[in-house]
Amino acid sequence: MQPAPNLSTRTHQQTMNSKTEQRIALISVHGDPAVEIGKEEAGGQNVYVRQVGEALANLGWQVDMFTRKVSAEQQTIVQHSPNCRTIRLEAGAVEFVPRDNLFGNLPEFVDNFLEFQQKNGFVYPLVHTNYWLSSWVGMQLKEMQGSKQVHTYHSLGAVKYNTVDTIPLIASTRLAVEKQVLETAERIVATSPQEKEHMRSLVSTKGNIDIIPCGTNITQFGRIDRQAARTELGIDPEAKLVLYVGRFDPRKGIETLVRAVGESQLRGSQNLHLMIGGGSRPGQSDGIERDRIENIVAELGMSDMTTFPGRISQDVLPYYYAAADVCVVPSHYEPFGLVAIEAMASRTPVVASDVGGLQFTVVSEETGLLAPPQDVAAFSGAIDRILSSSQWRDKLGEAARKRVETKFSWEGVACELSQLYIQLLNEKAEKTQSEISEQMQKEVMLAS
Repeated sequence: MQPAPNLSTRTHQQTMNSKTEQRIALISVHGDPAVEIGKEEAGGQNVYVRQVGEALANLGWQVDMFTRKVSAEQQTIVQHSPNCRTIRLEAGAVEFVPRDNLFGNLPEFVDNFLEFQQKNGFVYPLVHTNYWLSSWVGMQLKEMQGSKQVHTYHSLGAVKYNTVDTIPLIASTRLAVEKQVLETAERIVATSPQEKEHMRSLVSTKGNIDIIPCGTNITQFGRIDRQAARTELGIDPEAKLVLYVGRFDPRKGIETLVRAVGESQLRGSQNLHLMIGGGSRPGQSDGIERDRIENIVAELGMSDMTTFPGRISQDVLPYYYAAADVCVVPSHYEPFGLVAIEAMASRTPVVASDVGGLQFTVVSEETGLLAPPQDVAAFSGAIDRILSSSQWRDKLGEAARKRVETKFSWEGVACELSQLYIQLLNEKAEKTQSEISEQMQKEVMLAS
């Protein structure tokens, strides 16, 4: 792991003054950084790319974030700030396509990326790719034009396929691509020590890996107290509120949460309430999963104590986190888990699955509790422990906020990434100068 740079944002901006025209491309084929969070295929990856892009732009980089256009109504270019924009390229039919069906469209994405460069008269010296689909794009650019490649996986096929019943047809291709990028990219960014260990044990022992965590907006979350948030949302001040935020996806473990709350010892004797926040589209995969979860809620007789507020906008999200007594992240696997640190930044303790990056973000017995994934009894017991003691809940919440402030700000993440980019680009410049000097020496020798 590279040591965190001892630079404030202001100091780092000074080091970037000479690089204000330096362009970098963040590539996120299936995760549009400009789309509303909570929609189909919009989750942690979208947040990561957008927040990293904007934070890097604040440091002086010219940041272009490339994604796939999925609707004719979408703007081709969305300008987020003077130095940061999202650029949507066509790749296949201009419509939503599930990520497992996108691989065949990637050559067109590469062609349109190259055309965009040509029209604008520049070449990106470094690309930071996100998810395995984008890594394939990055490897083509590396081969075609020598761009340096940094890659963040966001999830590993080798881990994912151990947690699902049906393995998709694309699995073998994904696994091969994920191995290739680990072995060929200039640097892989793991978001936790656990993710790095999985890369080494399940993907390849080759390749260069740095650990740079995800972040959160520490000023957006944590500025509202519990009762003020409940007043704003119309939630009973005396309720014991359990919150889930995220996509409707079987791998997110929402069924485990519902059954755990259903088995709570506080059910019936306390004003227990479960809130499951997240958007869904009828007929799509997330809509089907929401229908399944709602059916389980009804079967368990929990409809009167469960609320589905739908997609929660970023403006309102801090109120939901602040209003909750506990936020639950029951995922079968998470390489990092942005929801956990957003809740922690809001001084809300987290009960999470004891897997992946959640083992890094949540410190059990200090900022929340960890439970084995899909273990209903363990989740139920952990939730009850926190709900049963408001004093301990508040102690966990304060420790959670402190941990986020010291380790997981987007500004700090961007500074670490920026230092990495500068290092890699300087290596390229030094290598190029060395090659020029070597060629000149050969010419002098031939001339003599």
